Amino acid sequence: MTTSAPVGFRIEHDGPVATVVIDHGRVNIVDPELIESLLEHLPSILDDPAVRCVVVRGKERIFVGGANLTVMRRLDPDTYRAMRRWVDVQRLIELAPKPVVAALNGHALGGGAELALACDLRILHARATFGFPETDLGIFPGAGGSQRLPRLIGSHRAKRLIIDASRLSAQDALREGLVDLVADGDFDEVVTREARRLAARPTATIGLLKAAIDRGRDLPIDEAMRVEEEYVMRNLGLADAAEGIQAFLDKRDAHFEGR
Repeated sequence: MTTSAPVGFRIEHDGPVATVVIDHGRVNIVDPELIESLLEHLPSILDDPAVRCVVVRGKERIFVGGANLTVMRRLDPDTYRAMRRWVDVQRLIELAPKPVVAALNGHALGGGAELALACDLRILHARATFGFPETDLGIFPGAGGSQRLPRLIGSHRAKRLIIDASRLSAQDALREGLVDLVADGDFDEVVTREARRLAARPTATIGLLKAAIDRGRDLPIDEAMRVEEEYVMRNLGLADAAEGIQAFLDKRDAHFEGR
């Protein structure tokens, strides 16, 4: 079977780091074409054992321009179901068995902010903003934002940010816990440093940790503990677990291979 080339994005490889560069129209708009292309091609990148960290960023000085309002103005269920598959893209990223970095090289608003919330590390450019402006349009974040944001910062604060259509500066987003790092002129260097640092970690263990948190988060504590035990036992079979403990006993730096 022939697989089509990606539409709306490209992949750049730097050793164990793969960067997904969104390149879709003038402002990297989110539409069904981009969504379906990402759903088709992302799994092979996220599951590639040679890739130990994935970076998601936009072309040039743009991250993701949010949803295509020309499409969204058709206020019918079929249109919104097609656009809502953006949640499936985010879920692929959230469930990736390795660290995923959001390199927010431009404004992260609406659909761009929703995508960022699905990543494990968020780095925002100092000149960019972060927020959910949807209520200014008479809609609300309906592709993950209304659910992930409260889980990150609490229900009350999430409601206030969404109700007020707040656009936070980089420093305010950092203070709110929406992003992990802010960088300015050294943005690309910071992204590269963090991606390489994560790629050198025990990434298979990190994948199991992510799955354990995801599965156990909303369970009663006793059930969540059983989920944790399941992943602890799976981690015992990893080469990196043996390497990490032996390196500690040998008083040397561990050399993890992500397996």
